[in-house]
Amino acid sequence: MSDNPSDSENIRDAFHQLGENLLRTVRAAWDNPERKKLQQEIETGLSDLAETVRKEVDTFNESPSGKQLKSDVAEVYQGVRTTVTETSLREELLKALNVLNQELETVASKLNPSEKEDKTSQPSEPTEE
Repeated sequence: MSDNPSDSENIRDAFHQLGENLLRTVRAAWDNPERKKLQQEIETGLSDLAETVRKEVDTFNESPSGKQLKSDVAEVYQGVRTTVTETSLREELLKALNVLNQELETVASKLNPSEKEDKTSQPSEPTEE
């Protein structure tokens, strides 16, 4: 390869053009109507799910079964509280939540493999146990 200045300029120009083409491609993909439609469907679906769950929880809370369950849970809580410390309950709850989060991350990474690559390149935060 020669040290010709025009060669350097050509390489620089080629990289500049590559950068512009990458940006143009990313913008085109982001502005794609199909991506926007999918995003809107997901947002609407999540909103509908949250509203349905909220309504069902309210309905259940007001039902005789819901009121009985609240009463039963309160009794169990009082019994557990006398035999198991709140700290142990918190630790067990935290462990369960960590397992659930790990499982959800696994599902998410299967649905979006590129996100998994991003996570593995970042240092992970320590978990409390």
